[in-house]
Amino acid sequence: MTVLTEDDHECGKDAEAVPAPSYTSLAAPVSKPVDKFALLPAFLKVRGLVKEHIDSFNYFVTKGIKNIIEANSRIEARNDPSIYLRHARQFIRQVYLDVHVGTPSVQVDYKVEDITPHFCRLTDRTYSAPIYVDIEYTVGKQHELKRKKNFIIGYTPIMLRSRPCILYGKDEVELARHGECPLDPGGYFIVKGTEKVILIQEQLSKNRIIIDTDNKGRVNASVTSSTHEIKSKTVIVMDKEKIYLSLNQFSKMIPIIVVMKAMGMESDQEIVQMVGRDPRYGDLLFPSIQECASERIYTQQQALQYMDDKVTYPVSGTQKDKEGRSNSILRDVFIAHVPVNNGNFRSKCIYTAVMLRRMMDAIVNADTFDDKDYVGNKRLELSGQLISLLFEDLFKTMNTQAVERMNKISDKTHSSPLDFSQYILQDTITTGLERAVSTGNWDIKRFRMHRKGVSQVLSRLSFMASLGYMTRITPQFEKTRKTSGPRALQPSQWGMLCPCDTPEGEACGLTKNLALLSHVTTDQEEGPLMNLCYSLGVEDLSLLSGEEIHAPGSFLVMFNGLILGKHRQPQRFANAMRNLRRSGKIGEFVSIFVNEKQDGIRSFDDFLRDGLIEYLDVNEENNALIALYEHVDQDNVERSSITHIEIEPLSILGVVSGLIPYPHHNQSPRNTYQARMHICAMGKQAMGNIAYNQARNHMIFLYLMLHCFFSFQGENNVLIVLQLFRADSLLYLLVYAQRPLLTTKTIELAGYDKLGAGQNATVAVMGYSGYDIEDAIVMNKSSLDRGFGRCIAMKKYTVLKDNYGDGVSDRIAKPQRDKDGALLKQNMRALDEDGIAAPGQIIRNHDIYVYKQTPRNAGKRTGAPLTDRDYKDSPAFYKGVDGETTVVDRVMLCSDTNDKLSIKCIIRHTRRPEVGDKFSSRHGQKGVCGTIVQQEDFPFSERGICPDLIMNPHGFPSRMTVGKMIELLGGKAGVSCGRFHYGSAFGEPSGNADKVEDISATLVKHGFSYNGKDFLYSGILGQPLEAYIFMGPIYYQKLKHMLEFLELRYGIVQVLDKMHARASGPRVLLTRQPTEGRSRDGGLRLGEMERDCLIAYGASMLIFERLLLSSDPYQVQVCRKCGLLGYYNHKLKTSYCSMCKNGENMAKMRLPYACKLLFQELQAMNVVPRLKLTEG
Repeated sequence: MTVLTEDDHECGKDAEAVPAPSYTSLAAPVSKPVDKFALLPAFLKVRGLVKEHIDSFNYFVTKGIKNIIEANSRIEARNDPSIYLRHARQFIRQVYLDVHVGTPSVQVDYKVEDITPHFCRLTDRTYSAPIYVDIEYTVGKQHELKRKKNFIIGYTPIMLRSRPCILYGKDEVELARHGECPLDPGGYFIVKGTEKVILIQEQLSKNRIIIDTDNKGRVNASVTSSTHEIKSKTVIVMDKEKIYLSLNQFSKMIPIIVVMKAMGMESDQEIVQMVGRDPRYGDLLFPSIQECASERIYTQQQALQYMDDKVTYPVSGTQKDKEGRSNSILRDVFIAHVPVNNGNFRSKCIYTAVMLRRMMDAIVNADTFDDKDYVGNKRLELSGQLISLLFEDLFKTMNTQAVERMNKISDKTHSSPLDFSQYILQDTITTGLERAVSTGNWDIKRFRMHRKGVSQVLSRLSFMASLGYMTRITPQFEKTRKTSGPRALQPSQWGMLCPCDTPEGEACGLTKNLALLSHVTTDQEEGPLMNLCYSLGVEDLSLLSGEEIHAPGSFLVMFNGLILGKHRQPQRFANAMRNLRRSGKIGEFVSIFVNEKQDGIRSFDDFLRDGLIEYLDVNEENNALIALYEHVDQDNVERSSITHIEIEPLSILGVVSGLIPYPHHNQSPRNTYQARMHICAMGKQAMGNIAYNQARNHMIFLYLMLHCFFSFQGENNVLIVLQLFRADSLLYLLVYAQRPLLTTKTIELAGYDKLGAGQNATVAVMGYSGYDIEDAIVMNKSSLDRGFGRCIAMKKYTVLKDNYGDGVSDRIAKPQRDKDGALLKQNMRALDEDGIAAPGQIIRNHDIYVYKQTPRNAGKRTGAPLTDRDYKDSPAFYKGVDGETTVVDRVMLCSDTNDKLSIKCIIRHTRRPEVGDKFSSRHGQKGVCGTIVQQEDFPFSERGICPDLIMNPHGFPSRMTVGKMIELLGGKAGVSCGRFHYGSAFGEPSGNADKVEDISATLVKHGFSYNGKDFLYSGILGQPLEAYIFMGPIYYQKLKHMLEFLELRYGIVQVLDKMHARASGPRVLLTRQPTEGRSRDGGLRLGEMERDCLIAYGASMLIFERLLLSSDPYQVQVCRKCGLLGYYNHKLKTSYCSMCKNGENMAKMRLPYACKLLFQELQAMNVVPRLKLTEG
């Protein structure tokens, strides 16, 4: 997003005359670089961080769903043919008149009740709303016309904060009343109680000519056409100097000249004129024209006949079906987005000629090939478009099923059905939409779409993780492909996609995130824009000859992939359109792009919001010269040639990358590591607060929300966080989360300063004790006692009380006690008298939290009332960590969608940092806690300041994280002078980042060294250290390990959850080897590589001991004669060979039981392994 420069903008007043920036006052010219920043919060106020998701879904519920139903508004069912003959071929029909989406609601006992998102989270329901339609249908022999209003055809999941949502347009007080956080941006769905977000899908642009080479090196021009009726792909390819059409409907490739003749262009001269009179084009077309002549095809009828013979038919197709099939393919499938009016194919002929010309241009000049990785050739599919495709498929399926049922009933009864609406089942749409959003599988055979992972569970491990999911872009390529092109950082991504926020590993460069100020637009009405173009001098192609189309100096005008006409003064036309856009006369999101390379094609691309702030898409940026700041004539660039100024350079980064202070002083991979820590870097995330509605008490929640209450503890700014109000499956909370002392503008814009995910730690950069090598951290025990790094894990356990019919159901029993009232089983100590764990009770591993009993023979009901003997115990056991103390935080009772009682227990576990726990700064420098030292042994300064942690200075040179050093200086200056310092990306010239010189001056003013170093004393010897120590506050985040195993074990998988060892224990029944995995008390595997190392060392006895004695030793009887395994007869106390029928040549030996098992399995397959023994 860019701002018009003072030279490029004629209207407006002086910005300094306006005291406070508002959206209307932003029309003023930019007088100072600092003034531009006021546009950022103004933009986010209007657009929001996830506005593209909400806009897309709003378009679907207001316009998209109406377009789909209008295109399929009539369904008909025909009666028995004999009846039709009698009653003049009677039709029973139904017409859909109007459609709208209601408010989210649920039917309870035949009564409709409105529901809230928070209610759906707690009760595992889907936050959905009914789809109402007005229908008109005829019944009976007299064609009696009937109407029904507000007929429900299904339920659709509703996106939070969209128009149908009850949260739409609510202020903070009303949001608090509904139990929602005002900082929560919405843009996601709630399906079966789980928050699901539909990720942005990256696709190649539809209806656009792409010139490329295939895997055989052949030049081709391809167009993926997409309309409401059909979606197809057309490919024109040059093979052995001849040009062919490749289409799935034809069994072989069709010569392109034959296709042109089939569309009515019978003259070869006219075809050459349509492509262009350049002799080079004629030379390239000549072999194709010659091939057409050799096939003796001269007329349209001959061409259609030739193509009919190449059409792919079903096996049962008749000759009559074959005739005229190619004509319908050319009309409906071939470049399907170009319309054919009254059988006139001229527009398709012109479009085909343009494709040929583009191909020949690429052959003559390789620079005109299209780059598929260029962002301008990509389009992003949002949730509204994906749900629209799914709804269209389900709606057509529902209509088809209704017609089939009607036909069956008509055939049986030989009478007219009464009510067509009786055969429309709303479950088709309801279950289809719910299943797709819940599983993330978009399987639409009608449109040949088979995608997985479209929707994902919204991460609630921190506030920024949720925002990161909203802006994530999923690629169209498989992540296992080794191609480097799609992964590379494209220059066209500037300002559109974040250059830092991409994962490591196989998805590197493929999964991307939107930049802070990029916005994905939705559709806009095309008719008025087309009429406006004609009024501005665009000449209709139907009135021009082939010679005039490519006249020198004229440009073709493309409108969303459709050739609109030509214009003789392209720059004047572009300026006129831009002036209309800037004045708000035309649509809000129109982009104009002049393509100088491709022989003057001008396209109207996407739609992007405007006003006095101008949005440029990737294509139009090629025609603009954009400055980062107020430009002075330098580098051979004059001020008058600059067309735009960036609002802020920090906007090229995404929301998550914007949290990093001074990222432009860091090595690029470090910024990427930090950005992915909040999302999914190697399965780790920073703990923090996720929302205001963590508070259990609504009044406290409202107070916290409105006042953002803070308290100061020493040098740290601490956010008071209360008990959790939410009921997430797994929730993490940093107990004393703080706001970073060195902040950025993005942090304030995103609200991260209100919901932090870290703490300000005083860090001393020095070597200490040898436990700090390889990025390890030495921690102060007293700091941990004061709450540094302490966190709480909340895990939800759900128990369902099932109903079996006939009044039989599970029951919750009281805990069993003896005569004296003492519990019979100690693992019931957490239970209350109702058989459910009591809030506040301590619960340990293997304790029962719900004492449930199920009927023994639920299916064999005799009618007699059930007694205690008819029930068996089915208690819910808590699986935790031995030796750890956990607490039952809350218990909730509710009914689910099947009217079953659902008991939800929230278990709370408080953890403090231990050796091996992982921490990270905001600069991608991760390190584990190496040791914890008493504060008395820690170094201290003359002022008595003792660091919270010590890091090794060797972490700086190879990582080159200069931004971390500046953060320490800025945090130290902030503590000294009592104000927050800023470190926004590229922010020094605009005042959004404090300069190092200014920070150093502040330090000197308050009695510190300008370079941040302090004079420290040794805590062990009490003597001054020999060097000055670089010390100050740095914002540290606590990370979690091994996120992929979170569902296997309880709580935060830290060192306590990872620490594992065993001497002896359980074995696998089949192989008799030790079990695998910590959860099953498994052994530690000595793998192949470890074995290779031992072989290299020559430690043969160690190999023998590890791989045999400590694993699965087994004594077998082996026959020396035949080499097969025998057995030992315990009665006769002798060995015996089944093959030799004696026990004379038997020997004892030890081998792994798995090896013996292998021999027996091979023998079962008639493969005989024989052992040759020698004396040991």
